[in-house]
Amino acid sequence: MAIIYKICPRPAWQDAKHEGTYTGSPDDQRDGFIHLSTAPQLAGTLRKHFRGQSNLVLIAFDPKDLGPALKWEPSRDGVLFPHLYAPLTPDLA
Repeated sequence: MAIIYKICPRPAWQDAKHEGTYTGSPDDQRDGFIHLSTAPQLAGTLRKHFRGQSNLVLIAFDPKDLGPALKWEPSRDGVLFPHLYAPLTPDLA
């Protein structure tokens, strides 16, 4: 399975690395899961959710490391997106 990604403001990811866990953005917390993307989905995710923002980081994860909390669910145009129903552990990146 291909690598999946989280786009995150750098300060939030630095805090997560210091605290040992990332519980997601306000959108993630509202939706009840952490939004992730595959490589082909990244451009659309950037356009839709991060337009005009700077100081972002792209964090890569091996889906096997995320365990059963990782679900593939339909999102934009019915395409399956990876959603994580658990906090992210920065050590897995």
